[in-house]
Amino acid sequence: MKVLGVFDAANEVREAPAGSVIFDVESKGEEMFGIITGRVELRMPDGRVFDLGPDESFGEMAILDHSPRSGTAVATEDTALAVINRARFLFLVGETPTFALQVMTNMAERLRLAH
Repeated sequence: MKVLGVFDAANEVREAPAGSVIFDVESKGEEMFGIITGRVELRMPDGRVFDLGPDESFGEMAILDHSPRSGTAVATEDTALAVINRARFLFLVGETPTFALQVMTNMAERLRLAH
């Protein structure tokens, strides 16, 4: 399930030029991201790469369990990201059920591909 435009009304938007590192593996995470426009690669330590595009999210595990980042995120083209901290995440989950479904779907897809 993909909810089109789910991140378009973000309170905070961060621009990530092509080639820029959004976060590194093992770094501390205080926020997750939703892709508004552009593309991002999640590069895992075991060599797997996930190619993400508009309306997909990443970095959510750090918000959920305060764990270090499990991979490195790199913008592969000029990208606009919705920046979602824990307080905003909890608000969106409570107020917008489609947001919660979107995040869970994105995580489930990556977990399935990992096995």
